[in-house]
Amino acid sequence: QVVLVESGGGLVQAGGSLRLSCAASGRTSSIRTMGWFRQAPGKQRELVGLITPSGTINYADSVKGRFAISRDNAKDTMYLQMSSLKPEDTAVYYCRAEVMLSIGFSVSWGQGTQVTVSS
Repeated sequence: QVVLVESGGGLVQAGGSLRLSCAASGRTSSIRTMGWFRQAPGKQRELVGLITPSGTINYADSVKGRFAISRDNAKDTMYLQMSSLKPEDTAVYYCRAEVMLSIGFSVSWGQGTQVTVSS
């Protein structure tokens, strides 16, 4: 099993920056692609970005140029650096990991961390 724990959320003014962390534990060697998602109240959960084991990154159009994903495999940690934050970035941010098991792929989710951007 893989357990994911997000941290770093909080309240920030528009235009500010924030860095989120996702710490993985358990069978971390089985983790493959990881990603960040977010969900605002009354909204569907949406993809923020993905990062592969080799470091290839893809971002949603809404965050390109403002957010940056990185991954420290030695520390089993993924990060989301957020800059030029906007009120519409307000959401619960979730960490996700694809896990390769003997029976196939599985998915692990963190509990989420709240990011609130004030105007």
